Amino acid sequence: MGQTQSDVDEQVEMSQIQELYKKFASECPSGNLHLHEFKKIFGVTSESSAEECAYMENLFRSFDANKDNTIDFLEYVAAVHLVLRGKLEDKLKWTFKVYDRDGNGRLDKREVRNIIRIICEIKKQNGEAESEPLSPDQICNRIFDHLDVNKDGQISLEEFLEGAQKDSWVLDHLTLDLKPCEWFIEMQKKNCKKKQP
Repeated sequence: MGQTQSDVDEQVEMSQIQELYKKFASECPSGNLHLHEFKKIFGVTSESSAEECAYMENLFRSFDANKDNTIDFLEYVAAVHLVLRGKLEDKLKWTFKVYDRDGNGRLDKREVRNIIRIICEIKKQNGEAESEPLSPDQICNRIFDHLDVNKDGQISLEEFLEGAQKDSWVLDHLTLDLKPCEWFIEMQKKNCKKKQP
């Protein structure tokens, strides 16, 4: 689940990212991307799990900067670049935004638990071995123990950034990327196979 600046993930080439931009233009000639189109671009279909759909809905909401329920081309370019090539601190700020469902600038346990459950379920469906024997509730509680410095039951952006960068266990369990570069490259391979006769 972790993001590392390294990039243990395979590197995504600019030409591959340009393919996503072309896909945006062909799927959304109006210049505005709706949720169902966003899911389609990233390979989430009616056959996808509820968790994968929820994950994409959270991503969509976080990228919709002006909150008009669409993603325009500039929002899309920024999103693709951030997820596939962004710096760790920028990814963490975006991750915080995804967790902060109500947009109040603070995370409560309900918000964190919800995302942790989604991530755990997606990992389970993908057949990833669980190296962590903790339940989503236990992971959430441990994250709050580490990050909620003032013990007010909420995590501020500052607490989130500082705590995630100090503790690798916390960073690994907070991050949302699910290895986006590897996922993206795998989706590209699947799409190429579908196009072949």
